[in-house]
Amino acid sequence: MATKSTTTKKVEQTTFEKLSAINVNKFVEKKNNLTYLSWAFAWSETKKVCPDATYTIVKDEQGNPYVYDEMLGFMCETNVTIEGETLSMWLPVMDSKNQAMRKVPYSYTTRYGEKQVAGATSFDINKTLMRCLVKNLAMFGMGIYIYAGEDMPVTSIPTTPSAPSKTKETETESKPKLDITNEKWSAMANFCVENKALGFKKLCDKVGAKYTLTAAAKNEIKNLIK
Repeated sequence: MATKSTTTKKVEQTTFEKLSAINVNKFVEKKNNLTYLSWAFAWSETKKVCPDATYTIVKDEQGNPYVYDEMLGFMCETNVTIEGETLSMWLPVMDSKNQAMRKVPYSYTTRYGEKQVAGATSFDINKTLMRCLVKNLAMFGMGIYIYAGEDMPVTSIPTTPSAPSKTKETETESKPKLDITNEKWSAMANFCVENKALGFKKLCDKVGAKYTLTAAAKNEIKNLIK
């Protein structure tokens, strides 16, 4: 009597699942308490897994690799295409204090006194374009855990029995507090600055999904996105 052969169909991973599972910690570097992933490593690791990946730099009508506003400064944008899907990302040209740079130097007032911002150069624009590319790749999963302030990528989601629903108070207590003195604050501050277009409420909701924000942290987020 013939027996039927049984085969297990392999579930193919999505692009995001493949790229977000890659550990790029050995390629990152620290600057001003912030974590950066070099564009060269981000692109190399992406191409190893997704060889069809391509990117383009968005240019204005004059062919400049940025858009410029006299008051707001420079904005760079990239497009990344992987397996037929294209995602865009943008990033302002900023100095080491995450302040928007313009064509000419300017000053601004803070609670700590007057601060200066230098005029942008082609070096600043080039650096921003490549940082924008890295952020663009993160939208596909490459190193996205860095932007979330995590130390390691999430490689799998454990399956557990359904637990009783928690009250809002219990959920709040189970989340760690995030204050401006916390070691993870620098990463979160950088995330807020780069995504300030979301607005104060949505930023608090995103960060608050994992942390309980202190009053000082919320006030600092307001200051960062002004």
